[in-house]
Amino acid sequence: MARVPDASLLVISLSPIHRDSRVLRQLSVVKEFGRVTTVGYGPAPEGSDEHLQVPDHLTTLPQTVPGVAKLALRRLRSAELAAPAIAWTLEALRGRRFDVVVANEARILALAEVVADGAPIWADMHEWAPEERTHVLSWRLLVAPLMDHLCREYLPRMAAVTTVGDKIGDLYRERYGVEALTMRNSSQWRDLAPSETPEDRVRLVHSGSAVLGRNLEAMIEVVHRLPERFTMDFYLVPANDGGKYMRVLKEKAAGSDRVRFLPPVGPMDLPGTLNQYDMGVYWLPPFTTNGRLALPNKFFDFVQARLAIAVGPSEEMAHLTREHQLGPVSRSFEIEDCVESIASVTPEQIQGWKAHADRASRELSFDHDADVARGILGRLLAAS
Repeated sequence: MARVPDASLLVISLSPIHRDSRVLRQLSVVKEFGRVTTVGYGPAPEGSDEHLQVPDHLTTLPQTVPGVAKLALRRLRSAELAAPAIAWTLEALRGRRFDVVVANEARILALAEVVADGAPIWADMHEWAPEERTHVLSWRLLVAPLMDHLCREYLPRMAAVTTVGDKIGDLYRERYGVEALTMRNSSQWRDLAPSETPEDRVRLVHSGSAVLGRNLEAMIEVVHRLPERFTMDFYLVPANDGGKYMRVLKEKAAGSDRVRFLPPVGPMDLPGTLNQYDMGVYWLPPFTTNGRLALPNKFFDFVQARLAIAVGPSEEMAHLTREHQLGPVSRSFEIEDCVESIASVTPEQIQGWKAHADRASRELSFDHDADVARGILGRLLAAS
């Protein structure tokens, strides 16, 4: 595997990288190959040698009056670099040269090509970009065409493309003719043992962001209908809605002593915190393509925490849950079916699922996915 200790690598992610689990894991590999410059919101993330902090008020989409006009009139090429955060990044990197550019998500593909100036680009697409937020009407009408344009125009020019799961990779191949490697949202392997399951309680847990559309209120309803031995703790990061959805969830749980909202925990500490529970749950209805094919961080956090896992028939999550015998998969996403899938579980079943998670913890860890990243970076640096 090629190593170029003095290589200069640029990682762009218009997210708060210091708390973006996927990009932090990406950085943990990129830093092995040379000096890393990062561009994103918030303070410098771990693994960065130099960080260019995008001002918080700058948006990643062309949400100015001229920008929206470009989207509405389908002047997509002129909209490629029109977002304020992208324009700022372009100016901040003017005159800089890098050996490899890592571009996170579709909205910065055009930016990455300009900045790379001929250097190879690894495009980590994360999920299915053309339908990122199609449940929002304005996004579907104005932004989706731009995402499709960026993918169609720039993905074939990328030196490497990755995404979170095989089935989303299939979509990129079918629509845009590119071969996307799978780099899952897996967690680093943790040396943990399954906790003992109580005889008289089932301690459910869910971690992630309090984002409208993730159907978290259904989990509260499921607990309300389950026997008294079931409890539910949430570790949620508030969304960019001023905490509105979080308040909705807390109101729905008001009056219940079996549902709690606890302070969020950092990505590195999360598996250790979750280890005290019995079952991680996530019933995500397929409202969108990304929902149908979701394989999120939390699934792998549950594995590293050595928990049993309860999911709905989401294609990727259900497949891994069944393959590794990690827990129950509900027949549908209806409340009744979610309740039925776990209402009669025994301590012995839960302990068995925890043991299966322990056995699968190496295979389902970032050890495998880090090798995918190393292979890409070694190849791109060897060819540059």
